[in-house]
Amino acid sequence: MAQKFPRDRFDSIPHGIERVGAHRAPTRRGAGWVAFGWAALATILLAAVGIGAVVVSNDRLNFLAPPVATPTPEPVATAEPTIAPDIAVLVLNGTSTSGLAARAAETLTAGGVPVGTTANASANDLTETIVYYTAAELEGAARGVAQLLPEADVRLSDQFAGTETPLVVVLGSDYADATAG
Repeated sequence: MAQKFPRDRFDSIPHGIERVGAHRAPTRRGAGWVAFGWAALATILLAAVGIGAVVVSNDRLNFLAPPVATPTPEPVATAEPTIAPDIAVLVLNGTSTSGLAARAAETLTAGGVPVGTTANASANDLTETIVYYTAAELEGAARGVAQLLPEADVRLSDQFAGTETPLVVVLGSDYADATAG
């Protein structure tokens, strides 16, 4: 950085004389802005290099490795929906709508599915209607039951393995809304 010297006889240059000797050159106009511009450019350049180094070191951006193709998910094989007249279904009402399990049991019986028992579920604020099956070979029968009930989904679960019926329908508010009216 330039030093400040007190003004002396060498600072005053007579006009019309060529410079000779130890005269100090007058400061140029805007010399401070030029220095500021170079400092700002260096700051921006160093910040960009630092950000780029962090991105490359965290493997967020890799110029050296070829792009990796994401594998497409394979479709999950599902069993064809079937009606199993020899497997009784337990129907549980998981809503506060009274008579919903009996209404669903009538629909299932009309569709050829035997209904063993209807009852209220332990919770009455369920939103999804789900047909649970306890063994993988019962998926087709569960899908057949789900076809007869609007909004029903199927899931393999051992949650109801202790009951005598391997297929359990738990009715939710989506079924109550779909059958209301």
